[in-house]
Amino acid sequence: MQITATSLGKRFQRDWIFRGLTHLFRPGSATAVLGPNGAGKSTLLNTISGQLLPTEGKLAYTLAGRPVAVEDLPRHLAYAAPYLELLEELTLREMLHFHTRFKALRPGVSAEALIDLMYLEKSRHQLVREFSSGMKQRLKLGLALYADAPLLLLDEPTTNLDATGVAWYQEHVQATRAGRTLLLSSNVPAEYACCDELLLVTDYQNIRAR
Repeated sequence: MQITATSLGKRFQRDWIFRGLTHLFRPGSATAVLGPNGAGKSTLLNTISGQLLPTEGKLAYTLAGRPVAVEDLPRHLAYAAPYLELLEELTLREMLHFHTRFKALRPGVSAEALIDLMYLEKSRHQLVREFSSGMKQRLKLGLALYADAPLLLLDEPTTNLDATGVAWYQEHVQATRAGRTLLLSSNVPAEYACCDELLLVTDYQNIRAR
């Protein structure tokens, strides 16, 4: 997936979160969206994902040379973020089978195999609401990393993970990044070591509406 941002800006009331952002996210690239807490990294990812409309500027998406309308973007997108909710009233097995009805997994990966990849095999029949915060984060990441989607957005992916969980994330983001466009919001070097491009949100700030 290729994403072209042209003079992109997002404003809340009179304050610009970012403005004047022009960037080409090339197919197969991995871009780290960097900045301190509260800088607008999540807002930028939510704008690129189509969940927020830009205040000004344009976003254009193409897949295999064909344009993709923003309303069709969700079917090509996988997204993991600490603030995204899981269906906690379901067991892990039920959750995966429900989720994969709407978002297929990568070829060769079944729901049962994904449970093993996430090292959650002992929790197959456990309610998701009973998971620890680290287990929930690993589940969110597993669903995104192993989704059959050409566009992957990760927002602060190691939130709530211990050292073992961070190592798991680093292994699996590397294993699944080939052939897809990755945007990763972070201010932790261990999270974005897989990225080959850097974009600083603060380069597009401190601009107020006229």
